[in-house]
Amino acid sequence: MSSELHNDRLLRALLREPVDRTPVWIMRQAGRYLPEYRELRAQAGSFMSLCSNPALACEVTLQPLRRFPLDAAILFSDILTVPDAMGLGLYFEPGEGPRFERPVRDAAAIDALPVPDIGSELRYVTDAISLIRRELAGQVPLIGFSGSPWTLATYMVEGASSKDFRHIKALAYDQPEVLERLLNKTAQAVTAYLNAQVEAGAQALMIFDTWGGALAHDAYERFSLRFARQIIEGLIRERDGRRIPVVFFTKGGGLWLEQIAGCGADALGVDWTLSLSEARRRVGDQVALQGNLDPSVLYASPPVIQAEVARVLAEFGHGSGHVFNLGHGVHPQIPPDHVAAMIEAVQAQSPAYHE
Repeated sequence: MSSELHNDRLLRALLREPVDRTPVWIMRQAGRYLPEYRELRAQAGSFMSLCSNPALACEVTLQPLRRFPLDAAILFSDILTVPDAMGLGLYFEPGEGPRFERPVRDAAAIDALPVPDIGSELRYVTDAISLIRRELAGQVPLIGFSGSPWTLATYMVEGASSKDFRHIKALAYDQPEVLERLLNKTAQAVTAYLNAQVEAGAQALMIFDTWGGALAHDAYERFSLRFARQIIEGLIRERDGRRIPVVFFTKGGGLWLEQIAGCGADALGVDWTLSLSEARRRVGDQVALQGNLDPSVLYASPPVIQAEVARVLAEFGHGSGHVFNLGHGVHPQIPPDHVAAMIEAVQAQSPAYHE
């Protein structure tokens, strides 16, 4: 597989190396806000049929790159592929999101969970990555990803998304060692999964700790960050002569930023609740930062979007180590031309910060 990259801004920025402008990509850039995605999704019949078909996953991954001059592609998949491969019966209820037929809520169910064979049960993901790399032909780097053990466990124990996390938090407080067994098993699976993505061609990795911010202050280290650190320590960090940067993102994690900066990741995702100037002051030159425009800004008019882009760029300030992104995923109702306005503003305004 050719390792020549025509645009490596993302990889250099994640490693805090000099760039000519701030790279930009957006979480969930391949997905429901694009009419071409909705058309393909309707043809495919279900969300999982898109994810599990390498050719379709490749097509969805490439769709936003045909529209926008983005600096990275991100694999089109779902964070719940790992627990699905552990036999929990993932399905999607229209309008309700992901659900599991067989949630795990006690020691017996957790101890019976298999660590999946990535090469067979998640081969569709690695096949998609190989195909995407071929089709990208070095245009931009490809980001692979997984959910964090804590975030995956919330779905595995609750059986669906949750507002109060009552089942998993009851387990955390009543039987913390049982929950730790689940998190350890999931961490082993995620480590193998991300390494398989690197072997297949992923050039950067991102770990999404979507629900880390739901934890109590002293529980975050025990049930989330510790297992993220365990994964990062076990990852392949070089391939084809290049460093594989790792981004770790805890939504709502601003309270623990200094702790997170020591987890071994090259970059931290920052949501919109924390200014990048404060984040940069607190972590210094330990890590790069990714973020952090509020996705709801993209409902506003293009002049407002341009002004908010200017604010985010100014908050980070001069120098490398910033990847422009949203503070979370793009909303399904966002007009694509508003996304274009954001990307154009980053490209027009950011070179001044790299002179």
